[in-house]
Amino acid sequence: MQVEFPPLLTGLAVAGDPFEAAVSAASGGEPGTVFYSPDEAVMRAAILLAPETPLAQAVSVSFAVALGLNDAIGVLAPPEVGVHLVWPDRLRVNGGLCGRIRMAASTGDPSEEPDWLVVGAEVQVLPLAGVEPGRRPNETCLHDEGCGDVSATALLEAWGRHMMSWLHVYLTDGFAELHEDWRAKAHGLGGEIEYPEAGLFVGLDEWGGMILKDGEATRILPLTRFLETE
Repeated sequence: MQVEFPPLLTGLAVAGDPFEAAVSAASGGEPGTVFYSPDEAVMRAAILLAPETPLAQAVSVSFAVALGLNDAIGVLAPPEVGVHLVWPDRLRVNGGLCGRIRMAASTGDPSEEPDWLVVGAEVQVLPLAGVEPGRRPNETCLHDEGCGDVSATALLEAWGRHMMSWLHVYLTDGFAELHEDWRAKAHGLGGEIEYPEAGLFVGLDEWGGMILKDGEATRILPLTRFLETE
C-alpha cells in the first residue's frame, strides 16, 4: 500500500491501530505525521498536531479533519451518495453509520495549552468480516453504498489533500470559516436528536461545542468532553 501525502504531511504505516500509535509516539513525535493502517478493509489514520492555543480552542481543528473526510468521499463516490457529519465524532453515508473521528490530547484541562493533539479518522470501506448482511442495520460501508471502486488507499490520499486544504483555512481564517461549511453537511442540525444526548440541536458555539436545548433549558456540550485523554 503505497500512499502519497501532500507537502507538510509525513506518512507512517503502522501494523496496529494508528490512533493508538500516534498517541504513544506523541510526546516525541513530529507534528504533521500521519499514522495509517495498510488494511484495505477500513481507512484508518491519525494525525499528530502541536496546537498553540488552549485545549478548548484547539479541539475545533477536528472539524478540518472531518470536513476533509467528507470531501474525500464526495470526490470519489458517485454523486447520489449522501455524506453527513454527526456531531461530535460520527460519519453517516446514505443514513448509515460508516466512520468516526477520535481525539486525544496531552491534557484534559480546557484552559491549558496541550503539548500535542491527535485526531483520528476511520471509514469502513469493505463489509465487516464475519458479519452477515442485515445484522447491524444502522451500520454500513462504502462498498455497500455504491462505492465499489473506492479503495482505502485512494480515500486516505484524498483525505490527506482535502484535510490540508481545510487546515490551511482553519489556521488562516479561523474556525468560523469551517463552521459555515460544516453546517451544510451536519446531521440533525435544527432538529431533535438522541446522540450524543437528547435535545434540540440549536447550533455550535464559537469553538465547535454543541448548543443543545431541552425544554426551557439550554446547555453547551464542549468538544473537550469527548477527548480520550491519557
